[in-house]
Amino acid sequence: MSYSTESIRNVALAGHPGAGKTTLFEALLQAGGAVQTAGTIERGSTVSDFDPIEKQRGHSIDAAIASTDHAGIHVNLIDTPGYPDFRGPTLSALAAVETVAVVVDADSGVAYGTRRMMEHAKARGLCRAIVVNKIDHEGADPARVLDAIRESFGPECLPLNLPAERGQAVIDCFGANQGDSDLGPVADWHQKIIDQVVEINETVMEHYLDLGEGGLSGEELHNAFEQCLREGHLVPVLFCSARSGVGVKELLDVAEHLFPHPGEANAPPFLKGVGEQAKPILAVPNAKAHVIADVFKIVNDPFVGKLGVFRVYQGTVRKDTQLFVDDGKKPFKVGHLFKLKGKDHVEIEQAIPGDIAAVAKVEELHFDAVLHDSHDEDHIHLAPLNFPRPMFGLAVEAASKGQEQKLATALHKLAEEDPCFHVEHETETNETVIRGLSDLHLRINIDRLKDKYSVEVKVRPPRIAYRETVAGKAEGHHRHKKQTGGAGQFGEVFLRVEPLPRGGGFEFVDEVKGGTIPGQFLPAVEKGVRQVLHDGAVAGYPLQDVRVIVYDGKYHSVDSKEVAFVAAGKKAFLDAIGKARPQVLEPIVELEVNAPEQHMGDISGGLASKRARISGTDSMRGGEIVVRAQVPLSELEGYAAELKSVTAGRGRYSLDFSHYEPVPGHVQQKLVEAYKPRHEED
Repeated sequence: MSYSTESIRNVALAGHPGAGKTTLFEALLQAGGAVQTAGTIERGSTVSDFDPIEKQRGHSIDAAIASTDHAGIHVNLIDTPGYPDFRGPTLSALAAVETVAVVVDADSGVAYGTRRMMEHAKARGLCRAIVVNKIDHEGADPARVLDAIRESFGPECLPLNLPAERGQAVIDCFGANQGDSDLGPVADWHQKIIDQVVEINETVMEHYLDLGEGGLSGEELHNAFEQCLREGHLVPVLFCSARSGVGVKELLDVAEHLFPHPGEANAPPFLKGVGEQAKPILAVPNAKAHVIADVFKIVNDPFVGKLGVFRVYQGTVRKDTQLFVDDGKKPFKVGHLFKLKGKDHVEIEQAIPGDIAAVAKVEELHFDAVLHDSHDEDHIHLAPLNFPRPMFGLAVEAASKGQEQKLATALHKLAEEDPCFHVEHETETNETVIRGLSDLHLRINIDRLKDKYSVEVKVRPPRIAYRETVAGKAEGHHRHKKQTGGAGQFGEVFLRVEPLPRGGGFEFVDEVKGGTIPGQFLPAVEKGVRQVLHDGAVAGYPLQDVRVIVYDGKYHSVDSKEVAFVAAGKKAFLDAIGKARPQVLEPIVELEVNAPEQHMGDISGGLASKRARISGTDSMRGGEIVVRAQVPLSELEGYAAELKSVTAGRGRYSLDFSHYEPVPGHVQQKLVEAYKPRHEED
């Protein structure tokens, strides 16, 4: 069908694992006529979970996209993974939608995944809705779940419809004010939501107080509702059963009448420029304007090659359009334009503002690339998403000789697809290290190396990313002098070091007076200092959070050369560090363990032995607990096997980087003793 920007609805389904997002995704596609029969996870027949590993494991690993048309609207749906191990694809979807529908299980209720996605969506300025699924399941308690939702996220969470007939039907309580539901009289909830909507706008409130609800025009009520969604003044709650279809069509009706189209939601956070000079710009959903589109997903498809999935914010992308990638000088031609339906690609002629489409075989594409058709839009980018830092690492190498290049290519493709999967080459140990959010996250990617790219690897724990810094102020000095016949080498440097706040990085300050070190040699001094920053001073790890102030020195009109000041700067810096109470820093991570509650004692005891600081625990429905703690990353080697052992395979965990802090004295002593620095001749 043909559709306009005003008829587009972009909705991401997110939430806790097991809430029924994929089943709801299928039910919505069926209700909209995009599929004749809803697929099931058990049969491995869903549109979204088409990856063989997803079918084998029975849960989503990647975000999947499909669309359906319903009553004059075009709904782009994104099904996202629930497990925190796969937050990269989930958070990426936030860059493509106006509305996040957080799915909640009517039995287990609000879980940590629910809270996490509500927070992410709110921080991004997206409209939020909560969909309570499985209302007809035995053990479902919609009243208790609604109370928990309002307690967790505020009284602005109000139902648009209510379960009735013990979950066998839903009844509208926004447009209607009569009848009974499983949660009490419809009129009670109707009044609460009307009061919430009208108070957002003074004019609407005055009309309502003067004329009553009947005196409000449909446009007034609609506009007030949209304002409530944009400002977070209202989080609508909807009830359904994706398995039986109860409430699914009603959810599409709500999307049609009440969810925002691309021109109604909060403006996407585009910036032009870099750093502090970056200024917000407004991308207007005007089909005739210059193109601005953002790539929010990369797929390396074995049949069509690299596929860049993008959201159009401004202008129209047509076949044969010439587009630039970021600030590239050479455009590419859109040879084929696709809509996605899970693994299938449906060719289309154009993508209008607000729509989601894909283009293939453009190697320059990458996650978060901005596509545009005019150099007027150079230096434009979306405000970055707040991705968790991948802290769980494994060193990998090809299991068979001769496959090193094939492994490197495959790892690069996997990293392109997941913003939370990183590949690093550690020069200190000559290791290739893959980093992710958990052991499961990395194991899935190792499985993909084998299944998708036919590369088998050997793995081992990587070296911990320790850092060095200084705890005090000190001065350093070195005179570099060599005479080997003819012109010699001479350079002398005096400098001070002082600590910066944690996360402060590095500062190099020139306070040389009177030309005691000529300006052309100061970059050489900094070069020598940076060599120490990279190589380390006491334990062989990079330095951070330090300021270096060069304040004096000497030079020789004939013998002073760049190489002499590089050596003098390096040795003076090492001299100062030795006097400034050098410290080795270790990465501290936020650990979140999810396990059956009967294992709480074993988990807490195990963490106590790892220098962990437990920050909190939550009891979940279904007899599970969530334990949160800050732990040194070095203490978590082998924790996956340990947790599996104490929980009979039912425990899982995820990591987020927290901060660096000094290691205990005995640990620093071991690291320093193990370091064998290479002494260069003076």
